[in-house]
Amino acid sequence: MNLDATDQRLIALLRQDARLPLAALAHRLGVSRGTVANRLRKLEDGGIVLGYTVQLRPDARPDEIRAWMGILVEGNQTRLVIASLLGEPGVAALHDTNGRWDLLAELRANSMAELSQVLERIRLVKGIRSTETSIHLASYR
Repeated sequence: MNLDATDQRLIALLRQDARLPLAALAHRLGVSRGTVANRLRKLEDGGIVLGYTVQLRPDARPDEIRAWMGILVEGNQTRLVIASLLGEPGVAALHDTNGRWDLLAELRANSMAELSQVLERIRLVKGIRSTETSIHLASYR
């Protein structure tokens, strides 16, 4: 799906505030509400917009366990691995990288036992050759 400048601006507005009403989006884009509704539907149907979420301040859940997992993918199975990981509730974010790891996953869990279950499920994903996980201890910036 080719994204034009209006689609790009719409996505940028949604990234800033996914709760903006259609009327506000239309006003900021200088288009009609119907145009925004149609473009949103096409972005969703085309798999560009996968969903809408809530972002919390990092300190809003101080007991939450966060970890980073480097993932090495077997051969050309990256798309299959990404599709599987996007369905994993313990994966908060997934990044394509260069260097030692093919993918970098930000993991979140409510307990060490839950993190262990997330790690186990990820390791069972077909196409993953190896992983390395580091628990997030603190942020400084």
